[in-house]
Amino acid sequence: MCYDNDAAPPRPQPPITGTRSAALRLTSADGTSFAAYESRPDRVSGPGVVILPDVRGLHGFYKELTVRLAEQGHPAVAIDYYGRTAPDDDRGESFQVMAHIPKLTRENIQADLQAATGHLGRPAVALGFCMGGRNAFFASEPRFGFAGVIGFYGAPGIAGPYGPGPTQHAAELGAPVLGLFGGADEGIPAEQVAEFGDALTEAGVEHEIVVYPGAPHGFFDESHGGHEAACADAWRRVLAFLSERA
Repeated sequence: MCYDNDAAPPRPQPPITGTRSAALRLTSADGTSFAAYESRPDRVSGPGVVILPDVRGLHGFYKELTVRLAEQGHPAVAIDYYGRTAPDDDRGESFQVMAHIPKLTRENIQADLQAATGHLGRPAVALGFCMGGRNAFFASEPRFGFAGVIGFYGAPGIAGPYGPGPTQHAAELGAPVLGLFGGADEGIPAEQVAEFGDALTEAGVEHEIVVYPGAPHGFFDESHGGHEAACADAWRRVLAFLSERA
């Protein structure tokens, strides 16, 4: 998991608009009802954002991130992954995430992602973290219709038990990609990041890959001291990427 209960998205700049937020339930293509959380800006100034959380699903960090994005003019909705397997929507410390991970499928995640995009009802960008970052990269496929995708520390290569990753499927991708990685992330070797960039170049996919030297996995966190510069730069790049897709 990327974030514990004390984690919070950085706040490097003040809001430009007011927001309103609400918990909701969305319905996937197979009829599954799943939890989501959205924030809408009072004044929209850019594309929507669908947030794909880390493996723990929809917990507080991602709910607050929808607010940070809405404060900058972007309608945002974050989704949960476990509507098919968990008895409730609690993703706190007691949630037995390891019991549910084996039941996840990329197809179901993508179906839920599309339900969230439909709910936003406007051009959107997929933004994911860790497992969600990996799935955001996959969502660059043209069939999803995203204006672009952003992945924080999403493993791009072959990773068990999931098998081949976005690097191996780069020829199928199309929407612009922004990949943000920590240089000290022990789970994603530098060679794997470089291979991803090379594969996107060969496939002709517009992309920017940024590696922050010394930054660990999960560095984008207000409570993660010592990485304020990386957080601020990553946020600036996220907002610039969104602005370019307005």
